[in-house]
Amino acid sequence: MLPIVSLMALWGFAAVTTASSIGDTERAKDVNAELLTPVGDFVTALQAERTAALSSDGVEGARQATDKAADALKDGINASSSDAALLDASLPERIDGLEADAGRLAALRSEASSKGAAPSTTYTKYTKVIDDAFSVIGGLTGDEGTDAASDARVVLELARAREALAQERALLAAADAAGTLSREQYALFVGAVATQRELLEPAVADLKATHQAAYQEILDGDGYARVQAVENRVRAAGPGAVSSTALAGWDTASAGVLEKLTAAETAAGTGATAKADPFGGDTLGASGIAVVLGLVGVLLSLLVSVLVGRGLIVELLDLRNSALEVAGRRLPQAMRKLHAGQGVDIDAEAPMRRLAGDELAQVGTALTAVQRAALKAASERAELLSGISGVYVSLARRSQVLLHRQLDLLDALEQRQQDPALLHELYRVDYLATRMRRHSESLLILSGIAPGRGWRDPIPLADVLRAAVAEIENAPRVQIWAVPKVSVLGGSVADVIHLLAELVENAAAFSPPSTQVQLRAARLRDGVLIEIEDSGFGMNEEALAEANRKIQSDRVDLLDAKQIGLIVVNRLRERQGLRVEVRSSPNGGVTAAVFIPEGLMRDDMPVAEGAQQGRGLAPASALIQRRGMAGA
Repeated sequence: MLPIVSLMALWGFAAVTTASSIGDTERAKDVNAELLTPVGDFVTALQAERTAALSSDGVEGARQATDKAADALKDGINASSSDAALLDASLPERIDGLEADAGRLAALRSEASSKGAAPSTTYTKYTKVIDDAFSVIGGLTGDEGTDAASDARVVLELARAREALAQERALLAAADAAGTLSREQYALFVGAVATQRELLEPAVADLKATHQAAYQEILDGDGYARVQAVENRVRAAGPGAVSSTALAGWDTASAGVLEKLTAAETAAGTGATAKADPFGGDTLGASGIAVVLGLVGVLLSLLVSVLVGRGLIVELLDLRNSALEVAGRRLPQAMRKLHAGQGVDIDAEAPMRRLAGDELAQVGTALTAVQRAALKAASERAELLSGISGVYVSLARRSQVLLHRQLDLLDALEQRQQDPALLHELYRVDYLATRMRRHSESLLILSGIAPGRGWRDPIPLADVLRAAVAEIENAPRVQIWAVPKVSVLGGSVADVIHLLAELVENAAAFSPPSTQVQLRAARLRDGVLIEIEDSGFGMNEEALAEANRKIQSDRVDLLDAKQIGLIVVNRLRERQGLRVEVRSSPNGGVTAAVFIPEGLMRDDMPVAEGAQQGRGLAPASALIQRRGMAGA
């Protein structure tokens, strides 16, 4: 947007400049039509009247022409919409003076017509009014005018040169009427000739070429040559009597030259201004072209910016959607495959793009590289976990073989031993071996493999609870309450025992040795709820939330060495479709709730006779699980 704003600023400057030129042309045309033209016509008429008044020939017609020009001047001043003070501070005063001079024409004429009126006085008063008019013209030409007209100051000099010739004509008309040229008139005549010649030819050289031709034709014409010849003869003769020979051809030649000078002056000044077109090429010029081209450039720039901007937005949206798809769907899906042990083709999941020249394409390539790096790291980690799992399985299988042999050996020793003390020690070793077997099974469970133990027939829930309690070291601390007469299906028995054993062992480990762990079961409409409650120090809300997350999460980190038992519970819960939750106990400890759905249960199973026999609760349960169930 910055280049566009800069371009619009430049275009705005050109537009303001062009509008200013158009305004100047309009103002110049208004000034020309309302003031300059009426003042010029008034000067021309007054010059003719001055000559007629001094020659006493055609005075009435000259006065009527002057009155008509004076009325037009007054109308133009009254109708002027331009503020004269803005053109020249003294211009309003000059216009008022000229208006007053026009109002005093009647008195001037009366004085000039009276007997005994001196021609020099009449000449001076008429010339004074004409000078006031030139003063107004000088103030008006302070405006810049238009490019179509020549320089206003040059045109004013030509007007003064024409006035000098008109003065010559008036002085010679007075001399011709009186038959003599006084010294005063001679001095004025010589001065007028000098002014006319000093102003006319140099000013013509400063005109525009289109306006020089008319003046050059006058200067090169026969009329102007005869005028100059008469001027030379009068200047050479000096003051005194004026002969008809000296003035031969003067009236005709001077009148013709004055008429042509007036026409050429009008064409170079007011006429050219009146014809000026505010919206034409002369006025607008290069600035008008700059405005048009600038507007086209601004519109094209805006169009290109919009198209490019929309293209960038579309590409950015595609890039954003692609990144969100990778982060929200493709990458998690690939991670789930790796977590499930399935292979992932990195080239198919995240095909590598070629590096393009476009920056957005390079960002997309970088995102793809990040995705590939994440998949590669996850794949390597999955391979590592798979390797670790294989090691777990191998170690667990070997441990199970040894532990089964050890348990068989212990069973044989227990059968032959009669000493109560030694028998008690053998039971303790039996407990340890049972726990070791559960830990081996935990390794298999974490590796995704079912443990070696299994049952074909349903097992009463009471035996399942006793078997779970038998697998912990502090079995006497666990109090089993009344159990519903239901059985667990054989395919789920091993996992339920293992899950309950992990939870019971946690309850016994994290509660004081002097307290008991309560194990209760209740029949519900759609399953069985088992609660394991301890009287320990409890857990805060954050710890409970973390434990439940590990138990219920679909994704577990096998490299997390803390609370391996909860991860084992998670795997067993997921495999059997159980619901497990840890919550605070009303007694201050922790309660672990396990819900076994109806699909894993069977009602009204008779209690096995072996479940009521044994040498105490914990040892008997251990023997039932190790002997009766292992052979099922």
